[in-house]
Amino acid sequence: MSIDNQIQVVLIDDDPHLRQALCQTLDLAGLKVLPLGEASGLTARLSRDWPGVVVSDIRMPGMDGLELLAELHGQDPDLPVLLITGHGDVPLAVQAMRAGAYDFLEKPFASDALLDSVRRALALRRLVLDNRSLRLALSDRQQLSTRLVGHSPQMLRLREQIGALAATKADVLILGETGAGKEVVARALHDLSSRRSGPFVAINAGALAESVVESELFGHEPGAFTGAQKRRIGKFEFANGGTLFLDEIESMSLDVQVKLLRLLQERVVERLGGNQLIPLDIRIIAATKEDLRQAADQGRFRADLYYRLNVAPLRIPPLRERGEDALMLFQHFADEASSRHGLPLHELQPGQRALLLRHSWPGNVRELQNAAERFALGLELALDNTQDNPAAGVLTSTPGGLSEQVEQFEKSLIAAELTRPHSSLRSLAEALGVPRKTLHDKLRKHGLNFADSANHSADDE
Repeated sequence: MSIDNQIQVVLIDDDPHLRQALCQTLDLAGLKVLPLGEASGLTARLSRDWPGVVVSDIRMPGMDGLELLAELHGQDPDLPVLLITGHGDVPLAVQAMRAGAYDFLEKPFASDALLDSVRRALALRRLVLDNRSLRLALSDRQQLSTRLVGHSPQMLRLREQIGALAATKADVLILGETGAGKEVVARALHDLSSRRSGPFVAINAGALAESVVESELFGHEPGAFTGAQKRRIGKFEFANGGTLFLDEIESMSLDVQVKLLRLLQERVVERLGGNQLIPLDIRIIAATKEDLRQAADQGRFRADLYYRLNVAPLRIPPLRERGEDALMLFQHFADEASSRHGLPLHELQPGQRALLLRHSWPGNVRELQNAAERFALGLELALDNTQDNPAAGVLTSTPGGLSEQVEQFEKSLIAAELTRPHSSLRSLAEALGVPRKTLHDKLRKHGLNFADSANHSADDE
């Protein structure tokens, strides 16, 4: 059992009379004390953020004070440890001070000396934990800005929400289109939480066959069904102490949804074919690309499960709503790919930037990352907003000289305008601010075709 954070002093001495007297002194001073007769097993009961101090005798059977000091500081070098010494143990205590002990008290000592040393150690401990917390918060913010790249108001808000929710125990529902980065957000929530040392288990419900989904999620006992020859631990149980990310939750059958609702409410799991309820310490992060409220109204998703999941929703904005985040992300992924492949870095040229800004990114960040990879490899890259719009543009990582860049920029502007509806070649020319004859020549020069644009009238070509 771990030691409660309300405990301020762990007092260890094998002499019951001295232990009782010291405990009384600390109690009367308003300090919460846990008295122990031996040191073994203490380290496993203390977390790195425990806000107290340890007071221990040096001479004890089993683990002595010096061994305890070494073990405690192996886990947390900043934990204050005060040692109690007999007269003959002073050289040992000096050795312990050099090894990192906070202080030592030689028997017999006055109560005030003990209280003064303990209070100073507690003040130091608070300062250390405050600084540690501050460094962690700064690291978390840097980590988030690296994982979730972008300066748009939507991304700033999303990072704020993730930072706030990560510190809680609340289950989270992530809403986002395909390729928007739902698993990236889920992993950030886990890594910034107190569960970061526990497992992160990701499972795509949509990729599981109906015949195995319950066994995968909840586990089974031998003989639970044909072919179940040995016990299987399910994903929920495997994630105990950590986080389970359940993507495409909308694809779950109604029967499995009932079991998930029970698990969320009671925090227990029962393996298929078993009778034992297994308690879980787990955080559930679900994700969907659908409107679950609409699915519930249509009878495809349980309304009670929707309301249970929708306590802490996080919406990931699609890339088309994030303005120039697309440019920043593209360059970020392209630089990563160039470094990974040992290739020179390429900077986006004006025409290329225009193409990226015009593109609607139906595949979101996943599509952009793949495009950036191809760009880094020097491959020609066509960006098509829709299947019906093949003239969206071409992107390549080879910028060429000034004349080539100008021509590429010109081509990208015309190609981008071709993605918009125009009733005639005349309206396209007016939108671009060039004579119709000039536009006709440029279309031929760049290999573009007005017939590929949306909603044109062939009569006016």
